[in-house]
Amino acid sequence: MTGCAQPGCTGTIEDGYCDLCGHAAAAATSVSTPSSSASSPSPDTRPVSRPMTGPLSSGRSRAGVLGDLADLPSVPYRDPASAIMANPEVPEEKRFCANPACGEPVGRSRQGRAGLPDGFCPHCRTQFSFTPKLGQDDLVAGQYRVLGCLAHGGLGWIYLAADENLDGRWVVLKGLLNTADAEALAAAEAERKFLTTVDHPNIVKIINFQRSAGLGYIVMEYVGGQSLHELRRQGPLPLRETLMYGREILRAFGYLHEQGLVYCDLKPANVIRVGKRLKLIDLGAVQRVGSPPGTSWATVGYHAPELDTRPSSVASDLYTVARTLAVLTIPSFSPAKGGAENPLPADCGNESFARLLRRATAPDPAARFQSAEEMEEQLVGVLREVSAVTEGVPYPAQSSMFGPERLAAGAALAADRGRVFDGLDPLEAAGALAEGLADPADPAAGALAGLVGRDPDVLVSQVEGMARTPETLLTKARLLAEQGSDQALQALDEAERARPGDWRVTWYRAVHLLAARQAGRAAQIFDECFSLLPGECAPKLGLAFALECMGDDPVRWYESVWRTDHSYVSAAFGLARAGRIGVLDEVPVTSSHRVAAQLAVVASVARAPGADPGKPNELSAAADRLDDLTHLDPRRRELLIAELLESALSWLDSGKPPAGLKLAGAEFTEPGVRKRLEGIFRRLAVAASSRQERQTLVDQANAVRPRTWV
Repeated sequence: MTGCAQPGCTGTIEDGYCDLCGHAAAAATSVSTPSSSASSPSPDTRPVSRPMTGPLSSGRSRAGVLGDLADLPSVPYRDPASAIMANPEVPEEKRFCANPACGEPVGRSRQGRAGLPDGFCPHCRTQFSFTPKLGQDDLVAGQYRVLGCLAHGGLGWIYLAADENLDGRWVVLKGLLNTADAEALAAAEAERKFLTTVDHPNIVKIINFQRSAGLGYIVMEYVGGQSLHELRRQGPLPLRETLMYGREILRAFGYLHEQGLVYCDLKPANVIRVGKRLKLIDLGAVQRVGSPPGTSWATVGYHAPELDTRPSSVASDLYTVARTLAVLTIPSFSPAKGGAENPLPADCGNESFARLLRRATAPDPAARFQSAEEMEEQLVGVLREVSAVTEGVPYPAQSSMFGPERLAAGAALAADRGRVFDGLDPLEAAGALAEGLADPADPAAGALAGLVGRDPDVLVSQVEGMARTPETLLTKARLLAEQGSDQALQALDEAERARPGDWRVTWYRAVHLLAARQAGRAAQIFDECFSLLPGECAPKLGLAFALECMGDDPVRWYESVWRTDHSYVSAAFGLARAGRIGVLDEVPVTSSHRVAAQLAVVASVARAPGADPGKPNELSAAADRLDDLTHLDPRRRELLIAELLESALSWLDSGKPPAGLKLAGAEFTEPGVRKRLEGIFRRLAVAASSRQERQTLVDQANAVRPRTWV
């Protein structure tokens, strides 16, 4: 394994490129980390516009596989020597008393005299010091040679140093901003106790904790990239890119939460992108879950409002993720104004994204996502939707919350040849919607999986014969809801008592309202489900069904579902009923609904009115579609060919026969079409199921037979 030769980079070469800084192998021969940054050449530090963190394993793209996206430009590794402050001092406008009960400005200029960086607060007499305690060439703990100051933060000065025990590898030392501040000392001591055990690829590594001259310093790896704050200053980030960042942040948060920790102070400045990786830095605010109110270091506009009165929690941590994502991608959105949080704008650029943000920042912590994994799952669903728009290919995925769509609602052809489809039947639509997946730990889960039968009443009887568990109660409620039964209301109430807060009860209430033909109320509940699960396709499809049944425009939701996942064929038929027949050609060849989709396209051509000059070619192409459907029932094929031939006869009444064109094997002339049509009606008459049908078909054959003198 070859080490990267870029100054200060500790990465290794994989597949020709450094896995940390992204530079090509041509510049890498062996591990080389200088003992002094001053002598090392400075790599390219120009900002990269719109970079996006890619997968850690591969950069090759395969359409529809979200975790294996195209290789995008890396953020170049930044030479820390260029970041050392020439004159390290805290600007006067950022000097405030460290006493939480005070917080007044300190160290400010007065009467033409510069403010002092050290002194006592004139309001509460708390001592303050904004002077760096380490200078260039100072040696900390006999190991870390200080090169200079990089920045100052909420808990202290940040220094660049070279680890002389490891060939001058660059590290970062973080000290205290005000060593007289008891709260800051306690925070640093807490970091020393548990942060050295944190080990996650998306979190800066705490290497050590050392003391020098009575002062404590945290030693951490140097991350030489650009912060998301710096990237955002170039302009709003694309939503897809922002969601990719959010996914990696949530993975880091999930790790911290498993350790019983909360990050507390997430904001764009605390996330660094280097090469193809993302890292959380500045762990100074990390604390235990449940830490007392008022002890969390936070930034106005990002932190959850309840932290002043409630202990820190996973829900309060996830609040900061949503606020950070909003700042990164929403144009002209500022997280705070006048020292108070700015509310999210009404338009966040994408409705699913907006609902993700609003759930994560709900005023009631109990209404938010309750785990990083839960929020990540919904975020990835939104990412699939956004990626489908960006890439122009679907991004399907098996849901962990819903089963598959059970049938394609509204796919049958209308008996009336004046239209292709009948209106959507609410009962059929309710039966097509996906079921919420059962809890496999429920005692009755195995028995429920073995339910057999198509008659809903029989299935209800089978469920009633099982032991009463939360899942049997929910299954009974579902079966009754899908029938629109009045008994469903009582069953749903019973299931809710058994599983309070279970989203599936809300889902089945919406299904019941749709089946009971109360589409307006169903739309409201489906909309609520959409807000709970913004990354799922099923709630959007349910909302589209309800809107169509109540006479409103459902196209945006059908389009969103179909564009994201072609397994929801009901969405394609919904678009077709709205006049977008061409979308049915996108139904996958492997789908069991492919034949129905092709028949609908053929019927749309046959039943389209008008004398368009291109109609003969359309009719011929439609007949060819039928030829491709090799397993189509012969009778159904003949009936549709008859429709095409009748449409051709209607066109020939006013149009000139196109030379050389054939339709279903017949010459596209009036005699040719009539002869072919007569033969079809007579064959259908032979196979008719009743005397009346046979006579009707014979009459039709006689009516269309070619005119002769005999």
